[in-house]
Amino acid sequence: MITYEYPFNERIRTLLRLEDLFEKTAYFAKSAGQLEHHVALVTLFEILEVAGRADLKMDLIQELERQRQTLLAYRNNPDISEEALSGALYEIEQSSAALLAMTGKIGQYLRDNDWLMGIKSRAAIPGGVCEFDLPSYHWWQHRSPDSRRESLEGWTRPVLPLRDAAAIVLRLLRSSGRPKGYVATGGQFQLNLGGTAAQMVRIKLEAGEAAIPEVSANKYFLNIRFTKPPAGEIKARSCERDVAFDLTFCNL
Repeated sequence: MITYEYPFNERIRTLLRLEDLFEKTAYFAKSAGQLEHHVALVTLFEILEVAGRADLKMDLIQELERQRQTLLAYRNNPDISEEALSGALYEIEQSSAALLAMTGKIGQYLRDNDWLMGIKSRAAIPGGVCEFDLPSYHWWQHRSPDSRRESLEGWTRPVLPLRDAAAIVLRLLRSSGRPKGYVATGGQFQLNLGGTAAQMVRIKLEAGEAAIPEVSANKYFLNIRFTKPPAGEIKARSCERDVAFDLTFCNL
């Protein structure tokens, strides 16, 4: 199955971008190659840009507190596992404490590193990090894989509370809805939402289904148009056959 997620507001868009970037940074940092470590560092710079929103940390703290209060209401409920509930509450409390411990502007320790900021500015230029542009970076890339990995972990560690908090919020968001099966007749689908609030929709199709959903939505209507996968065409072509899919509305 392939799942497509479409956020309805900027906050969820930001969290999904952070999730994607943190996954890529961790993946490439684990490698031993120079090129993989370069990608990990450049991706860390992207995290710095995405996380630069002044209210991101406070948004996460407030959302975690709201979820903590919601979970506390399930205390002594016979239908709820006390062990699972205590574990979820502990995870939220630990994540909130880690966010509160982050002082100053997010990623300021990276901005204060002139060497890293020099690499960041050159990385924005196509081919800008060649050895003749940044000989000191060329030297760093020729250090041992363990040494480079240690540096990457040190630069990434201070922003990991953002990753952990975003993971909790997105996990709760994804588990908030239940999938329902639909069919897009002739590749087109519209649903009247009647003003129902949702923060994200998830569309799930069979992996072999050659159809790609394009979504537009507001609080009243959801429109999904399925297109054919690109195969050398200049423009996306509509999928004019019926497409079966599962749709999940997610809301915290």
